[in-house]
Amino acid sequence: MNTPHTKVRLDKWLWAARFFKTRALAKKAIEGGKVHYNGERCKSSKMAEIGAMLTLPQGWDEKRIEIIELSDQRRGAPEAALLYKETDASIKKREEEAEKRKLLKTAMGAPENRPNKKDRRMIHRFKRVDSEL
Repeated sequence: MNTPHTKVRLDKWLWAARFFKTRALAKKAIEGGKVHYNGERCKSSKMAEIGAMLTLPQGWDEKRIEIIELSDQRRGAPEAALLYKETDASIKKREEEAEKRKLLKTAMGAPENRPNKKDRRMIHRFKRVDSEL
């Protein structure tokens, strides 16, 4: 942010932008195929570039962001948010998915109470019969 960087490893940039708590977690996500750089899988040693598009998981959702600035130092959340910009389509999709989850949760309803011993036996019996088929 104060010093312009020309080369920053992708795992280090993800850590600096506060998408992951540690560089090790960022590296694990990249190597696991969770993070896509310009639509393709990549290595954690890939050099991040300004203007590159990243797709990465965030909880239940998937964010699509554009790298605006490079940094290899982890700073506060307001400063880290200046490193990237989420696409409008990504924001809209996340909001729609959140609304669907909210509606599904209200439609299903919560059980009134926990199952007692008899109920648990019936559940186990049902699962056993179902798994044998």
